[in-house]
Amino acid sequence: MTLPHSAPPKRRWSWRSQAFRGLVYQVLALAVIGLVLWFLAHNTLVNMRVRGIQSGFDFLAQPAGFDIGESLFAFDSGEAYWRAFVTGLLNTLRVALVGIVLTTLIGTLVGVGRFSRNGLVRGLCSAYVEGFRNIPVLLQLLMWYLLFTEILPAASEALTLGPLYLSKGGLNYPVPIWAAGHAWVAWGMLAGLAAVFVYRAWARKRFDATGQPPSFFLVPALLVIGGGLLGWLAGGAPTALNVPTRGEFAIENGGALTPEYMAVLLGLTTYTAAFVAEVVRAGIQSVARGQSEAAAALGLTRGQEMRLVMLPQALRVIIPPLTNQYLNLTKNSSLAVAIGYPDVVSIANTAMNQTGRAVECITIVMAVYLTTSLLTSGLMNWYNARAAIKER
Repeated sequence: MTLPHSAPPKRRWSWRSQAFRGLVYQVLALAVIGLVLWFLAHNTLVNMRVRGIQSGFDFLAQPAGFDIGESLFAFDSGEAYWRAFVTGLLNTLRVALVGIVLTTLIGTLVGVGRFSRNGLVRGLCSAYVEGFRNIPVLLQLLMWYLLFTEILPAASEALTLGPLYLSKGGLNYPVPIWAAGHAWVAWGMLAGLAAVFVYRAWARKRFDATGQPPSFFLVPALLVIGGGLLGWLAGGAPTALNVPTRGEFAIENGGALTPEYMAVLLGLTTYTAAFVAEVVRAGIQSVARGQSEAAAALGLTRGQEMRLVMLPQALRVIIPPLTNQYLNLTKNSSLAVAIGYPDVVSIANTAMNQTGRAVECITIVMAVYLTTSLLTSGLMNWYNARAAIKER
């Protein structure tokens, strides 16, 4: 009786193992990169010390000595540099997050509009794309800034639309006067979000069982809004508003969007939306023509065909290049320094001029954009994995 031959044992730590050699090469590559970075940092510090240039991040605890005219939270010159950088970061995120939402909406509408059967709509969408994407974004920022600061009237002659005032000073609008009931609104909206997750799980099971497509937008939106409304009622339904009023030299009270913020937001949004529109158009065109013909054969309307058949299949093609456009928008927000918007780059420039810590300030700015880019990429990769077509 002969025993079956057993497979030779794998030598995981042998040089003949491809996995082991790959691991060694990666470790060596990381060591070389670390050595190069150490050399550059050491050489920079030595040269700075020889020239008598101070280094280190200890300046972050010192008083900044300058005010920031626009911020989500009040900032004065007596606060530390690190709070100034946090304020600049919040201003950058304020542009990036709102810009990403607006860019997605505008870009999707324009991209879908390229397939409209109406020649006028199709032509306007094409003109938008070709016009805005072929003008440098910096020129567009300057164009919007000049529009707000030169063409709009002064505050004494501000354009009014109900409680809204639009002038050289920006857009002024009513804001709620904080009350305990507003916290109930937030809790109600969180409860609505929890209800959305429950509803989506139920809707998917119902769709698998019956084949009837549920509403994945209208009902969730109503749940969140309804939760906020119930929280507002439970909190006593506060209605007090801080309404802007026309002053002698400026619009007083209420909330305000400065010309710098609106110029940055509109410039980046309109520019990036032109590229997003092309991404959406290419994604829709990648779907086989037979899918459109099948949808028409089932009696679906043009809107249902695009919403239920074409866009869901195009999404797996759209998401990767869409991620690049989100990253571009976030990084292009650094151009806001050209029109005086106090983002993190502007704060770093001011801190650099006052303290002479150029390397440290640039390092902080690089770390901010690296972190925001990696977080954006991570979230979009997670969403891409969820949207990908999975084999059964």
